[in-house]
Amino acid sequence: QVQLVESGGGLVQPGGSLRLSCAASGSFLSINGMGWYRQLPGKERELVAKIRSDGSTVYADSVKGRFTISRDNARNTVDLQMNSLKPEDTAVYYCHTEARIYAWTVIQYTYWGQGTQVTVSS
Repeated sequence: QVQLVESGGGLVQPGGSLRLSCAASGSFLSINGMGWYRQLPGKERELVAKIRSDGSTVYADSVKGRFTISRDNARNTVDLQMNSLKPEDTAVYYCHTEARIYAWTVIQYTYWGQGTQVTVSS
């Protein structure tokens, strides 16, 4: 299986920047989609950004132009550069990946990191 470890969260003032990183480790054949989700208190987890192996990306409308997702396929890492942060960006951010685990099936499995807190406040 895959273990995901996030880092880079913290407290930042409105308009500031943070860079989140996620490293995948464990036993797997390949990692395909990687991304970031976030969950505000009392709300359902929502997509922030995702990136596939070919480099194609998808962003939530609320973060377009402010956040940039990138990945290093050789190191099995994915980063999220967050600029112009707003108080409404405050949430727990979760790394997410889809990976092929077994040689006998092409089925991909979904894994989640434990989350990292991002707080945007004056």
